[in-house]
Amino acid sequence: MSQSSFKRKKISRVRFVAWGATVCSLAFLSPELLGAEPTNTATRSSAKQPLIVAHRGASHDAPENTLAAFNLAWKQNADVIEGDFYLTADDQIVCLHDKTTSRTAPNQPSYTPADATLEQLRTLDVGAWKGAQFAGEKIPTLDEVLKTIPAGKKIFVEIKCGPEILPVLKEQLASSDLRPDQIVLICFNTEVVTQARKTMDQYQTNWLTSYRRDSKTQSLTPTTSTIVDTLRKTSASGLGTRDEMDAIDGEMVRAVHEMGCGIHAWTVDNPSVAKTLHQLGFDSITTNRPAEIRAAIGTTKTQ
Repeated sequence: MSQSSFKRKKISRVRFVAWGATVCSLAFLSPELLGAEPTNTATRSSAKQPLIVAHRGASHDAPENTLAAFNLAWKQNADVIEGDFYLTADDQIVCLHDKTTSRTAPNQPSYTPADATLEQLRTLDVGAWKGAQFAGEKIPTLDEVLKTIPAGKKIFVEIKCGPEILPVLKEQLASSDLRPDQIVLICFNTEVVTQARKTMDQYQTNWLTSYRRDSKTQSLTPTTSTIVDTLRKTSASGLGTRDEMDAIDGEMVRAVHEMGCGIHAWTVDNPSVAKTLHQLGFDSITTNRPAEIRAAIGTTKTQ
């Protein structure tokens, strides 16, 4: 073999080894770096910081569903507030979680929103039970709650009654100063979700679910397949799931995201659970402690 031939073969071997090393190194790069779509939807979404939703406002520190709680939530850097709403006997919309006022207005007349007027409900003190500094807080109207929302922030409006609220809700939301993308409707009632999507499709509407455990098999329902079927039937924009960690996994997150729906968790006050949900790719985390949960998952960005 001539010296020139030997040199050519040596150069070819060096080039082949270098090419092989390059291919092997590419095998360890993520699909995103290679310009391809990742196959795992949950992994792709986990890079996005979840919205921090203040459950009934900053309700660990202030009386739930009051203006004090909502305003404190904004001070604690929440991205979203969540409130519960009923239609009153005189077609007003008020912010209250329970079916009656007994728990948050103890030792006072008890009212059921559907059977009471706004004037009657406004006679109640719903702050004193939480602390003397909150004495005098009243049940707020939807309009009052909407007016607390700063630019760039959002509200999750949980509908606690039936479809009868929808015509009034549609009118009041339309007359507010908020953009449609600042308003998300949420509800457990599938009929309400379906009707809201038909009559107010400018707003996202999420179906809420909790879980039941079979005493014999210990299995939980609804299953992921049932959840996907319900989202499809109602045309829901997203799923709001209780933080039942025996039911939640990457498969659920992928299945919901692959439908083009968002996935949201409630009510998460455990920092470890919040971190897990963030890693799974949840779009929002609802909590009574917005400042603490934001610090736990290391998010500083607001949307």
